[in-house]
Amino acid sequence: MSLPKVALFIYPDIPIFHFSVPHTIFNAEIEGEKLFEVNTFSLDGLAVRTEKSILIEAHGDLAMMQDADIIIIPGWNDLHHKPDEHLLTALKLAHQKEIKIVGLCYGAYPLAYAGLLNHRHITTHWAGVCDFKQKFPCVSVDKDALYREDEGIITSAGTGAALDCCLYLVKKIYGAKIANKISRLMVIPTHREGGQAQFIEQPLSTLTYDSEINHLLDFLRQNLSRSHTVDSLATSIHMTRRTFTHHFKHATGVSVIRWLNNERLRSAAELLESTDYSIEKIAEATGFNNTVLFRRLFKQKYGTTPNHWRQNFSHQ
Repeated sequence: MSLPKVALFIYPDIPIFHFSVPHTIFNAEIEGEKLFEVNTFSLDGLAVRTEKSILIEAHGDLAMMQDADIIIIPGWNDLHHKPDEHLLTALKLAHQKEIKIVGLCYGAYPLAYAGLLNHRHITTHWAGVCDFKQKFPCVSVDKDALYREDEGIITSAGTGAALDCCLYLVKKIYGAKIANKISRLMVIPTHREGGQAQFIEQPLSTLTYDSEINHLLDFLRQNLSRSHTVDSLATSIHMTRRTFTHHFKHATGVSVIRWLNNERLRSAAELLESTDYSIEKIAEATGFNNTVLFRRLFKQKYGTTPNHWRQNFSHQ
């Protein structure tokens, strides 16, 4: 069976990261087997140099678009001038042939100039939303979405969201299991709920400058299921509540309750990935008083539900 053909457009001064995201994902191999046939193409079939002067070879010119299953426009470097008419004509023809077309980040601009986005729902990088709306008032822009699909045309937000968008395409074609394997190889989630404004929290440091606090943190990690209060913890290391809260925040950068909730949620995420425990059992094992509270805090931290997290990352 022939592999789905991906035609990846390259253009002068293309940002290397914009190019590397789809190129890496669609060239990924699972157990030594390729999933897609990926070819780069340029306006004239000649090689182009990236913004960092790296030379990228083209496998063909615009004619390559018409033989593809998926066409990808990875970003765009000139938002204020209409793209080459030959590119716009080729995009229109591909759309008429019902070839799937993807505009990553500012790659939505060439699609809009070609008239393919009129009266559609799309997204693009948040920094370009106002300009995009002014230029293309007939297009409905969702400034919060990571990616949007509307009748065979897919657009994504900033370059990070291009990862989500490309994995979404892999999932549509090969299913969640394969998409999940690729996301694991790249150490990224298969699907992020939430929008461009979501907050991705950094891991908390395992050690602080304060050895006494370090011992307490180790104890708490080993006893997450137990009930802990600020007063009981202060007493355990022979400090007043006020002194303890000051020392703790100075050492860790967060309050006691914030640190404890974060650590419990981290542990819960690991249990969701590695066990088939019920949500209720995981909530209890990580020290949450009730499942409702656990679900609410998990959603706040990770921007998705415990069930969705398990679906995306479970090893089961």
